[in-house]
Amino acid sequence: MSAGTVVLVGCGQMGSAMLRGWLASGAASRFVVVEPAGAPQALAASPKVEAHRSAAALASDLAPDAVVFAVKPQGIGDIVPDYRRFARPRTVFMSIAAGTTIAGLARHLGDAAIVRVMPNTPAAIGRAISVACANPRVTQGQRQLCDALLAAIGESTWVEDEGLLDAVTAVSGSGPAYVFLLIETLAAAGANAGLPPELAARLALATVAGSGELARVSKERPSKLRENVTSPGGTTRAALDVLMGETGLAELMDRAVAAATRRSRELAR
Repeated sequence: MSAGTVVLVGCGQMGSAMLRGWLASGAASRFVVVEPAGAPQALAASPKVEAHRSAAALASDLAPDAVVFAVKPQGIGDIVPDYRRFARPRTVFMSIAAGTTIAGLARHLGDAAIVRVMPNTPAAIGRAISVACANPRVTQGQRQLCDALLAAIGESTWVEDEGLLDAVTAVSGSGPAYVFLLIETLAAAGANAGLPPELAARLALATVAGSGELARVSKERPSKLRENVTSPGGTTRAALDVLMGETGLAELMDRAVAAATRRSRELAR
């Protein structure tokens, strides 16, 4: 499904990633970008892109199909009210501002169709996983439009319970940091075991990237893939006895995700 006009508010890293994908996929016939610092030149040069530095510069007769907020949550209160004039049945508002609830957005937008989305940073290479939640005013057609817009940065799925987005934030929103930490610590452990640091870093990065891709394309469950690598009494088994011990990775990950979930709830606005 393609749109007529999409307004993109914020064209930083995530906003730029989305806009690149939208232009490549033809997600809309017209993109109106509002970015105080100016839209990236390579994107603003497209004939489909109209760039402005403030909402005040938008045409009075503009009637977008979607308004997408790709801004930091601290700026929501100052930015979102300027777009309340677009709150009409045909327009869906989609926000990727972390921690900003649908109710929080509605305080600024009134009776509008609102979708809250939690993406993650692999959006920069089109490999995000985004989870969306809609309020009752969002139509099926508007959900499909949001799916098409999110497809530009990767996969997407929906939840009906907004409360689940706190755990989503803890797993997939913050999750890339956990994976990057795994690369760091695996490389450091390799260096501690005697490998040259450059080689250890290369091995760790390639191993995590390759294993993740294998898990993505394989029909086997991750547990089965793990078993396939593990020989009884072998080196992998020796390592897994540590990682799967009583105070091993499973307990640490449970504690980490629980802590991130709690913090997400505390930061919700």
